Amino acid sequence: MNTFLHSVEKEQQKRIKELVELQKSDGSFHFRFQGSLMTDAFYIITIRALNIHTEEENIHLLAKTLRNAQHKEGYWKAYSDEPNGHLSATIIAYTALLYSGLYAKEDTQMQKAKAFILKHGGLAKAHFMIKWMLSVNGLYPWSHMIYIPMTFLLLPTFQPFNFYQFSAYARIHFIPMLIAANKKFTIQTKTKPPLDDLFVRDIALYPSFDHLEEERNPLTFLWKEMKRIGKFPAYLHHLGFQSAEKYMLDRLEEDGTLYSYASATFFMIYALLALGYKKNSPVIQKAIAGLTSLIDKKGKQSHLENSTSTVWDTGLISYTLQQAGIPTESTPIIKATNYLLAKQHTKKGDWQVHNPNSEPGGWGFSDINTNNPDNDDTSAVLRALTATASSNKTVHYAWQKGTNYLLSMQNKDGGWAAFEKNTDWDILKMVPIDNAKDAAVDPSTADLTGRVLEYFGNFAHLNDTHPHIKQAVSWLINNQEKNGSWYGRWGVCYIYGTWAALTGLTAVGMKPNHPAIQKAIGWLKKIQHSNGGWGESCRSCETSIYVPLPFSTESQTAWAVDALIAAGEGASKEVKRGIRYLLDEKKEERAITYPTGIGLPKQFYIYYHSYNKIFPLLALSHYINKEAHS
Repeated sequence: MNTFLHSVEKEQQKRIKELVELQKSDGSFHFRFQGSLMTDAFYIITIRALNIHTEEENIHLLAKTLRNAQHKEGYWKAYSDEPNGHLSATIIAYTALLYSGLYAKEDTQMQKAKAFILKHGGLAKAHFMIKWMLSVNGLYPWSHMIYIPMTFLLLPTFQPFNFYQFSAYARIHFIPMLIAANKKFTIQTKTKPPLDDLFVRDIALYPSFDHLEEERNPLTFLWKEMKRIGKFPAYLHHLGFQSAEKYMLDRLEEDGTLYSYASATFFMIYALLALGYKKNSPVIQKAIAGLTSLIDKKGKQSHLENSTSTVWDTGLISYTLQQAGIPTESTPIIKATNYLLAKQHTKKGDWQVHNPNSEPGGWGFSDINTNNPDNDDTSAVLRALTATASSNKTVHYAWQKGTNYLLSMQNKDGGWAAFEKNTDWDILKMVPIDNAKDAAVDPSTADLTGRVLEYFGNFAHLNDTHPHIKQAVSWLINNQEKNGSWYGRWGVCYIYGTWAALTGLTAVGMKPNHPAIQKAIGWLKKIQHSNGGWGESCRSCETSIYVPLPFSTESQTAWAVDALIAAGEGASKEVKRGIRYLLDEKKEERAITYPTGIGLPKQFYIYYHSYNKIFPLLALSHYINKEAHS
């Protein structure tokens, strides 16, 4: 008897049982989507700024969360192994604690936070989103912020340069930010704490943009275009504000949030105030209620999720349970399928601007998202629906619409992006604002391209002879790193990208002896830890070089193991060592809670509470399935 395989099967059954017991009555699975502390801080500041007195319990809970996340040195971090603290996180957490009224500047830990902020340049060195939030609250001057006139929003999409060249993620945040910045809006409140002592002498409040006047600068023509359209008649600027207002209101979700993002919703509230809305207007009150509904109070610390991850988690879990042998006709799968069918998008969103001839059919990330489908969620849900689609007409119809939509979203370079199609204008990566290269554009990425290929290969049964698939394979091969890895944009980071690329390439027919596959296998084996696991730091996406963690994580180990199994290495000692790590119940807390998802590099990292339950089970199941057919 194979005792090792028996141990794996026993662990598989235990994990299946744990997951099934967590399913909600509507078929969904709810796990915390834990991101940056920014959302917690913004909530405290906004509630205080609006002088709302009904949320004291939430203020106390979130303030406690922020305080408990502070390190003894006084700073806050974006992730546990970040060296020397995170300035923007420290600034906004410090400000929020002062707004809460529960902590004073004289507090020892607050004094340490102030010293850290001043040592690292003060408020002037904060991320531009933090500066914006301080500005609308009268804590940072508006002057000299890079100017984008509201008339920019009126440029038609057939113009070479228009607002839809930016990514959907950038647009939905920039619109409200531009409204408040153009109005130079500041909310008046008696409760705001003075931050004058956080400015450092001789450090400029805003960077100089004089270099944009130089003819050799590639951004010069954009800069001059902004200045040109900024001189349009006043009535056109007024139309720009109206267009921006309509853009936001047309994209409100049922719960009152903007695009289902808490971050965009905070910005929208201040933008509406700048446009003359009253604090007690229905749209602002509903937005506040929507934000409040995103506060997850389960566990030791409360947290305001930037959105829910319900569709994502439910799609992944239904697929994983099926891979683990749960029949499609079982109650958990039927309930999950019905939930996912109800969440398929039926209206054309902003994606139609660059893909006008396709019909809706995708899925979004959160349970209330109806405006903004993404390709990763769409492929995840389609995996979960495939088996049922063969015997159920309703499911097959949804599955076919989703598959057609996903195929139509392929970029002209052969890869897939996250949200939209062909929104990768290189020059926008050079716009002089923080994270422009990460958020201003939505390029093809190895993780999205690999995961979409894995769906098309293993579930839609397309291979590398299909023109679309062939083009995608070429994109992945051309974007492999010299060391054999691939960079993943939405997960940490090279392990994530390599897993997605390997599973995708092998699914569409690439043989394990292909040089690209062999290089990737060699790299994964090389970086395995002595305890059998894998672990990669969030610093990887900041340095664009693989940075190992001193410990292993469950999700990254599962990705590496799953990738090696897909590449034909299921019988290797590296895979068995990796599985032994997954079977070991004695794991330190940091290995379980380390953020292995990325929202915005250098700023917003994500600890998906679902990942340690999904991906280890998936890897174990694929190992068992391999053994059954060997």
